[in-house]
Amino acid sequence: MLALKGENISKQYRLGQVGTGTLSHDLNRFWYKVRGKEDPYLKIGESNDRTTKGESEYVWSLQDINFEIAQGDALGIIGRNGAGKSTLLKLLSKVTKPTTGKIHTNGRIASLLEVGTGFHPEMTGRENVYLNGAILGMTRKEITRKFDEIVDFSGVERYIDTPVKRYSSGMYVRLAFAVAAHLESEILIIDEVLAVGDAEFQKKCLGKMGNVTKGEGRTVLFVSHNITAIKELCNTGLLLDKGRLVSQGDVNKCIIDYQKNADTKLFYNYMDDPAVFENENILVKSYKAEPINGDIITVKSGIRVTVTFTSKMVGVDLDMSFYLRNSHDLTIMSTGMMISEDKNIEKRDYTASFEIPPYTINEDSYYFDLFWGINRTNVAYRTEAFGFEIHGIQNEFGEIVKSPGILFPKITHSIEKL
Repeated sequence: MLALKGENISKQYRLGQVGTGTLSHDLNRFWYKVRGKEDPYLKIGESNDRTTKGESEYVWSLQDINFEIAQGDALGIIGRNGAGKSTLLKLLSKVTKPTTGKIHTNGRIASLLEVGTGFHPEMTGRENVYLNGAILGMTRKEITRKFDEIVDFSGVERYIDTPVKRYSSGMYVRLAFAVAAHLESEILIIDEVLAVGDAEFQKKCLGKMGNVTKGEGRTVLFVSHNITAIKELCNTGLLLDKGRLVSQGDVNKCIIDYQKNADTKLFYNYMDDPAVFENENILVKSYKAEPINGDIITVKSGIRVTVTFTSKMVGVDLDMSFYLRNSHDLTIMSTGMMISEDKNIEKRDYTASFEIPPYTINEDSYYFDLFWGINRTNVAYRTEAFGFEIHGIQNEFGEIVKSPGILFPKITHSIEKL
């Protein structure tokens, strides 16, 4: 059974305006509608690309989004800033209406889109719990039955009769999440508000969301930039980019697609280089960085780096060197290998690979500079040849695990003739 279904959902905004725009535009829309014609403003506008200035004052935050979410699914929504994730959740929560398309829901929706969503600042924590329950259509008796559990989970019992305007942002989100997770809604929508809480509470929230989906059979929609949390909690994924749906289905596939398109330097598998390196000595055919253990590169997975290339030379010694740089452009590691010695290189394809062991480098974005040497003299190089992201993992206390920073890690090399 479906919990949510979206059909051709689009959302358009006019920059600098509240709502759809000016009165003249709204009258123009109405005039076209009564004559049975298409809204003229649907034919204009640009995608929501924050990297370009753009020409139009109309922007499509979402365009032609179609999806189906089964009851009991945990859906992770991922994408870069400005991809349309929060806009989609606002549409599903009925905070705003789509410009075009329809949303079908089956069950009550509880949403937590930002700190203090649905809370009245002048009312106490206790009163806001009952207010939120009433908005969800629950009776006072049902809310009372869950009340002690909500307060205990939130950890704000001492301040439950204090107006929430005096709460810190952390207390706000603790109580708001506790209300959304414990009241009996069929669909739970969580935007990335958990970043406000401390590490212990984040872990507690993720555990609760896991219980909600696996134990209680409720549907959860979760937006986060914490890819590890998405992978552990969700079984399905939805990837957005510039307001368009790029990928949906298996969460691991969506994460890999996200990694491929994360940035110009960051390619999970750089098999199709638009500027393939080639000179009279070397033709590079592919680069690849992949986890040794598992299907996503994390601090504990280790990394296997593979380069396939064609040698156009004979009778020389050939070696390769890799310099690993982080997001701050600092070289943090280098390694090299001899492809051939005794001047026995052949005109053929070779695969050179090496492995960086687990817990060697931390969560960050990385890329390689790649060098070739003939008879121990550099003859070819490629800067920013390819890259990857390492995602962090959390320990039992909810803290991001740091690698010990091995000074001389044991790196395994291998060469294969193809």
